[in-house]
Amino acid sequence: MNQPRRLEVLSAIVEDYVHSREPVGSKALVERHNLGVSSATVRNDMAALEEAGMVTAPHESAGRIPTDKGYRAFVDQISSIKPLSAAERRAIASFLDSTDEVDRMMEKSVRLLSQLTRQVALVQYPTKTGAKVRHLEFVTMAPRIVLVVLITHRGGVSQRAVEVPDDVPEEFVVRLRAKFLDKVLDRSVGDLEQPLVSAVAESDPLYRETSSLLAATVAILGRGEQEERLVMAGTSYLAESTEDFTRSIAPILDVLEEQVVMLRLLSEIDNDARGVSVRIGHENAETPLSDASVVATGYGPDLASKLGVVGPTRMDYPGTMSAVRAVARYLSRILHE
Repeated sequence: MNQPRRLEVLSAIVEDYVHSREPVGSKALVERHNLGVSSATVRNDMAALEEAGMVTAPHESAGRIPTDKGYRAFVDQISSIKPLSAAERRAIASFLDSTDEVDRMMEKSVRLLSQLTRQVALVQYPTKTGAKVRHLEFVTMAPRIVLVVLITHRGGVSQRAVEVPDDVPEEFVVRLRAKFLDKVLDRSVGDLEQPLVSAVAESDPLYRETSSLLAATVAILGRGEQEERLVMAGTSYLAESTEDFTRSIAPILDVLEEQVVMLRLLSEIDNDARGVSVRIGHENAETPLSDASVVATGYGPDLASKLGVVGPTRMDYPGTMSAVRAVARYLSRILHE
């Protein structure tokens, strides 16, 4: 669409419809927006927009509402994302800086993003956290039962009980823990297998099988710290927007619960020049999200992890894009520190 005025009319329609959820007429546009033309001219522009598939009349009225194509044209013309206010930025910084434990950070981030946007928010756990081993503990719980506890420098705690084949002496477990810790201390949780193999090779041959079992458990816990998973908040906002969906919101809730589907969708998203990605309605046609929009971005090392929001296509795109990008930047900064 090459005519600037028609794009201005489209933007005004989107702005009013997002605010009111009511079809927008030419008279209202002239009254509320400084378009510099008459109602008749605006009606002609609206007719041209409808012919181009940018707006549609939902029923027998003079008002129009945006289509997916119209929202796309509106989003594409946003040349830059307006930054959050200084007060909003301080609030985000204060909220997210108050913890360095990964689980807590993810929970707070997703809740904050949901509150800022009033949409369903999703945050993928960092795939490259740089988390390192801070401590390792073996606790004999009962004969042949050892609890393995792995603690990262960001406060993540993973544990698993292991049944060992031998009734090993307590002192051997203590020595083995010290040997393993010496090998893995301050190492990346994703890089534990090789040092653990060497620790097993150096252990008492009489209890080599026990050493191997415990080493494998430590490695599993380390990999678990890098598991791909999502945390979500704000599904109640969907219930407030049922009128914005042509079908039931149940399929959308179902797909949100399917972490594999959402992780795949987020992995396909590439940031545009503004640092975010927006997928609108039918652009999500292969999933039940064809009635919804997804605004997402990457964060952390190499922007490998993703966060974003899911909501109706009738969305405050500029505000949502700004909030998503801001939270992502703060998370990246915290993970870098």
